[in-house]
Amino acid sequence: MIKLLHTADWHLGARFRGLPPEKAAEKRQEQGRLLELLGELGRECDLALLAGDLLDRPDGEGAPLKALRDALEEMAVPVFIAPGNHDFINPESPYETMAWPSNVHIFKKPVPEYVELPGLSCRVWGAGYGSMDCPGLLEDFRAAGPEPVQLMVLHGDMVSAGSPCCPVTRAQAARSGLSYLALGHIHKAGSLLAGDTLCAWPGCPMGRGLDETGEKGAFLTELPEGKLRFQPLGLGRYEDLAVEAGEDPLTSVLEALPPDTRRDVYRITLTGPWEPVDTERLQEALAPRFFDLRLRDRTELPRELWREAGADSLEGVYFRLLRDAAETGEDREVLTLAARISRAILEGREVKLP
Repeated sequence: MIKLLHTADWHLGARFRGLPPEKAAEKRQEQGRLLELLGELGRECDLALLAGDLLDRPDGEGAPLKALRDALEEMAVPVFIAPGNHDFINPESPYETMAWPSNVHIFKKPVPEYVELPGLSCRVWGAGYGSMDCPGLLEDFRAAGPEPVQLMVLHGDMVSAGSPCCPVTRAQAARSGLSYLALGHIHKAGSLLAGDTLCAWPGCPMGRGLDETGEKGAFLTELPEGKLRFQPLGLGRYEDLAVEAGEDPLTSVLEALPPDTRRDVYRITLTGPWEPVDTERLQEALAPRFFDLRLRDRTELPRELWREAGADSLEGVYFRLLRDAAETGEDREVLTLAARISRAILEGREVKLP
């Protein structure tokens, strides 16, 4: 059995632009903890596949390069890096200018190459970007070699067919002869089986903005069984939460939160047919519970929601029936939501279902 660590998209040195400068600096320091955690996971495995964008910029500016090098060396297992669109190979790249530990192999060419690992009876294939774009590399690829386990690490995109970042199709993966295709680029974890090839992308191990919400981590994979396990890293999260404001917005928000959010960045949107929320006062009450908090008031005045109720029109009859049912029935929230959606449609506004 081979146990491997599969991770990608660390984006070391990221600017965390959505945060105040002092908090952005704290997040960059937290990336040091990320290296420690991934180093610990690597030491429990037989090899590590790092599928690109370890650095946020190709010159490595702002990245803790020494800490990165030390973490990879301390893994003490073979480590394979496939540079991506953010850390592509160029003359100024740290991949070219730094001395890397002997257990680290960096795929520097934009064509698949391989390294044999006789002790593990496997062959590791990989390729690296030479610029921010990369054509698909698996169109005519077929893994060759006597090893029973054939692996590939690649900063490839199996989600968007027209991606400029090495698009990979299910059919190409199925024909590849690979046991495991370790991909990167997509920041939300996913996997699929293409023929006999297990294809996976672990997502980023640490969110950098509200487009990267939820729990983040890495994959631990066992081959040839094809067992794939997502390992959360427990670092601070980004979350985008919508909450019905209710009579007491503070209570409504607190009831919607998990027990501990001190290391998390949240955007909370207050919704529903309620009076405007005092967001300044609410921010003051809630801010100590978060690493960073942003509040938005998207409530609608009740009188605006039902303003046509009772009018001598089809619209008036419709909203009167909804209002009366909401005031007397048990399905108040559902009926009020129906009214809000209807009002938005009538006004030509975008409708987002909860």
